[in-house]
Amino acid sequence: MFNKILVALDTSETCTHLFDQALALAQATGAKLTLFSVLSSDYGYRAVLPYYPVITGFPTIDDEALKVYQKEYSEYEKKAEEMLSSWCNQAENEGVQAEFVQAIGDPGRAMCDRAKTDNVDLIIMGSHGRKGLNKLLIGSVSNYVMHHALCSVMVVHHLSEPPHLEKAQENSRASTV
Repeated sequence: MFNKILVALDTSETCTHLFDQALALAQATGAKLTLFSVLSSDYGYRAVLPYYPVITGFPTIDDEALKVYQKEYSEYEKKAEEMLSSWCNQAENEGVQAEFVQAIGDPGRAMCDRAKTDNVDLIIMGSHGRKGLNKLLIGSVSNYVMHHALCSVMVVHHLSEPPHLEKAQENSRASTV
């Protein structure tokens, strides 16, 4: 069924559920996991490199501000690597062959490129649940990947239960009262 699964993870707390789903599928199918994270200002890293305009119109960067930026970025990179390493060890302790890869750039494009390079059978990713104007302005990584990946894509939503099940449970509770 699946031999290679790429799991797209970021530094958010919701990724634990995503990792658990990917691990369970890999155990069931005997697939190898590639835990994949993209360092990006859009997802996880929010520091902005300060530019100061000068008379010539070209931006300059204050040395102290640059040092602070580099330190914060280094901490962000280290946190992501530690997270991936920890999940990789957990997967291997559960009997699943795993590796982790950290990339820099546009998350959707990086995922699709990596999946193509590694001949991945399935990409498993989460959805941040953007809707409406946010989705239009910021975009949706999951939407990009679903339309550009050369393999199957599974999007795991971070709800405790799917909305249709919650509605059914409410109806059954109401009818028993």
